[in-house]
Amino acid sequence: MIIASSRSHDRFATTRWSVVMHMAASPAAEAQDALAELAQRYWFPVYAYLRRCGHAPDVALGIAGEFLQRLMVQVRSGSSGAGFGQFRRFLLDELNRFLASDWRQTNPTRTASTMIVPADLEQRYRDELPGAGTPESVYQRSFALEVLTRAGKRLRSEASRLGHLDLYEALAPFLGNDPPPGVLDTLAPALSTRPLALLVALKRLRKRFRELVGEELADTVTNGAELAAENAALHAILRESRA
Repeated sequence: MIIASSRSHDRFATTRWSVVMHMAASPAAEAQDALAELAQRYWFPVYAYLRRCGHAPDVALGIAGEFLQRLMVQVRSGSSGAGFGQFRRFLLDELNRFLASDWRQTNPTRTASTMIVPADLEQRYRDELPGAGTPESVYQRSFALEVLTRAGKRLRSEASRLGHLDLYEALAPFLGNDPPPGVLDTLAPALSTRPLALLVALKRLRKRFRELVGEELADTVTNGAELAAENAALHAILRESRA
């Protein structure tokens, strides 16, 4: 479940998409780094969209890389539509604009990049996006899943730093769903604790997970109203995908 944490107006001045939106007025290195980081985070929905459009894995990977590279060049030069709406919508609009252009006939971009191609894109595409669906619906679902995945990885990292990795891994399957009856009773002895303590720990993990999801979402919008709208939109996307 996605529940965005509350943020002050001042906090949005430093989120990734807010920084990118100000790039045209001040093309600072900070803004360039912000877009590069967002592009790095959201390889998966771009790749998933291209795969559902019918491209083979290696072709989709090449197109995704070229698109993300050119996107950074365009936003730095002020020639894209950056600054309109949430990053999720902007990214899909720019991808469709790129695919409709004559990019195949132009020279590949020669810009230096710190982006690293994720190694598990195809496996995630097969595991997380089975069944039918339009390219756009697959893009929307994969974007939502990427938000949840990033929040989950951050939560796991925090648990590891605090020495609670075993507890996290036992309870992680229940961050979005209640454990079946008797499961906590079964887990408790192996973790040298009581079922009630596990229930309390699960509630705390869920609370922190919601906060981290909110932080991930906040990096893709520019204000509280957009954050609330994005939160509602991604809830709807996930509900529709489960229907």
